[in-house]
Amino acid sequence: MRMRVAIIGAGMAGLACAERLRAGGHAVAVFDKGRGPGGRMATRRLDTPLGQVTCDLGAQYFTVRDPDFTARVAHWATTGVVARWPAAGDDAWVGTPAMNAPVRAMAEAGDVRFATRIDAIARDGDGWTLHAGDAVHGGFDAVVVAVPAEQVPALVERWVPAFADRARATPSLPCWTVLAVFDETLAIGDVVKRAGIIDFAARGGAKPGHGGPEAWAIHATADWSTAHLEDEPAAVQAAVLDALGGVAGGALPTPVATGAHRWRYARSGQVGCDALWDGAAGLGVCGDWLSGPRVESAWLSGHRLAEVMG
Repeated sequence: MRMRVAIIGAGMAGLACAERLRAGGHAVAVFDKGRGPGGRMATRRLDTPLGQVTCDLGAQYFTVRDPDFTARVAHWATTGVVARWPAAGDDAWVGTPAMNAPVRAMAEAGDVRFATRIDAIARDGDGWTLHAGDAVHGGFDAVVVAVPAEQVPALVERWVPAFADRARATPSLPCWTVLAVFDETLAIGDVVKRAGIIDFAARGGAKPGHGGPEAWAIHATADWSTAHLEDEPAAVQAAVLDALGGVAGGALPTPVATGAHRWRYARSGQVGCDALWDGAAGLGVCGDWLSGPRVESAWLSGHRLAEVMG
């Protein structure tokens, strides 16, 4: 039976679910509170004296293991939206020209409505409705919630309490990310892993298809980010850049532009299943918090939820 499905969340999981459902003949509308697709694969543009620089803000690369995801990535490679990045590992891939390239391509293939924050969902005799402030989007046969675990209970608790319970039992870890652009090359390798308060840092221009000025994305560790979660961005930038200077063996040159982003829900937990679906209610949940904190896990969760939905 052809369904009209609403998906809340335009990250990898939500868009993978939408893609598979459309392939099965269903009509799908995706809603997201952001200005563009990406979720944890988001990018940010910084205005600098060297010109505008695009930086990968979230995931710096992804790995590929599952056969289904391997086939999808191979297709992305043929269309030029992903490429291998050996500096991060033998099975590491990145989006090109930015990390959000594959999700952007997925979003462009269907009905995705950005800047639409869904506050609540409701069900009556005519099906599901989604409420975004004063606006109501209705007439859906099913709803898929593809957001971080912490945001799931408010949407699903009334309808399938067991899904809310699972989400509450699977909290995410936070991460502060600092972006910095320099007018000279730093004497550091392209990738920094687990160095003091730095969990991972990458020279963006070294990634295939990226280029541009000397731009770094630096992720702080979960422990440090938790301890400094409410700090001012300026203080976070100073501490993280000082740590990167330690890797370089001395003080860094003054950046020409910086930015900081607090990911409250950066590294997901793991329930141990791919997706949740209640056929009687017509309500599903997908996301990396169900099967593991990886881009591949998010894709598999959305893809396999769609398979279960039919």
